[in-house]
Amino acid sequence: MSAVLNAVNRTLTGLVGLVLLALGGSVLAVGLGVRPPSWWIHQGPHDVLLSDAERTRWRDAGWWWPAVLAALALLVLLALWWLTAVLRRRRLADVLVDTGDGETALLRGRALEAALTADTARRKGVADTRLLLTGRRTAPRARAWLRLHADADPATTLRDFAAQALTDARVSAGLRALPAEVRLRAVRHRAERVA
Repeated sequence: MSAVLNAVNRTLTGLVGLVLLALGGSVLAVGLGVRPPSWWIHQGPHDVLLSDAERTRWRDAGWWWPAVLAALALLVLLALWWLTAVLRRRRLADVLVDTGDGETALLRGRALEAALTADTARRKGVADTRLLLTGRRTAPRARAWLRLHADADPATTLRDFAAQALTDARVSAGLRALPAEVRLRAVRHRAERVA
């Protein structure tokens, strides 16, 4: 779902940008004296985009104002939906766990996050950790942000996280796989003085 939303965001943003660039560039070019094609809506630097006749043509029709208001309301609703979809964090509420007897149980996503975060924070080289579970409850994904001590080896810490903390969480929750995206960052520290 996240990949689809990202693709839709990129496509819509690109299309809106291209339309605005084309319209703005053409109006600027006509304003600077470039002769537009005969079919273009703006014919010269002293021409208006909408004449009085064009602006008031449908004013007396009974359907005009309801249609305009409905179109604007639909546009606002679509913009709000897009905004909430982009800003909403896709945190996983619960994970479906196979109990081994043919039944399933629900494990709270925050409980699994907390256990994995605590396990990771105890690992050598890790100063601080933040973790978020995303995806579907039958196929969760982990996103981890690890802050490492200055003397920690990133490759060793990453191997330790994948082989121990992530594997323990996957096995204890009875998941076939628990893919993870891990971002590593070093803890900022003051320079040491040499005497």
